Amino acid sequence: MEIEVKFRVDFDEIRKRIESLGASFAREELQEDIYFSIPLPNLLRVRGIANLGKAFLTYKRIEDPGRNEEFDELEVEVSDFDITVEILKRLGFEEDVVVKKRRLVYKRGDVTFELSEVEGLGDFLDIEVLSDDVGYAKRKIWEIAGKLGLGEEDVEPRLYQELIQEKMGQG
Repeated sequence: MEIEVKFRVDFDEIRKRIESLGASFAREELQEDIYFSIPLPNLLRVRGIANLGKAFLTYKRIEDPGRNEEFDELEVEVSDFDITVEILKRLGFEEDVVVKKRRLVYKRGDVTFELSEVEGLGDFLDIEVLSDDVGYAKRKIWEIAGKLGLGEEDVEPRLYQELIQEKMGQG
C-alpha cells in the first residue's frame, strides 16, 4: 500500500529542510503524465520521464476518498510512452488531463520525498511511505512533516488531475 500526503510548499525552502534532515538526493525527473477519463476512485495514467528515457503505465485505486492519501497501485514499465498512449486511445480511453512537472526525489530510510514544480500549479511535496501498516505509515509521514514545519493547513488533498481540471474549469 502506498501512503502519501501532499503539501503545498515553497520549493527552495523545503528542499533545504529535507536536506537538513539527512535525506539523500536520489534523482531528478522531468515527468509528463497523461491521465485518462475513468471513474474515481480509479486512476489510469501513462507517465513519461524524459530525462531518464523511461515510461510507466499506472493504475491506482484511491482507498481514502476525500483525502487522497492511501492508494492501491499497480505499475509496469513500458518501452514506449507514445505507443502506450495510442494503445489506450484505440481501446476507447479518452485523455483527460496532462500534468508536467520537474521532480526531485529524496530518500531517508523508508520515507520518500518527492518535491515537484508542477507546470501551472506551483510547488508540492509528497511524503510517501510504502507499508502494509497504514497506521505506522501515517504516523511516520506526520512525524517527518512536523520536522519540516508542515501541518494540516499545508495539505493539498486534491490530486494533480483534479487541480488541473479545476484550473481548466472542468472540476
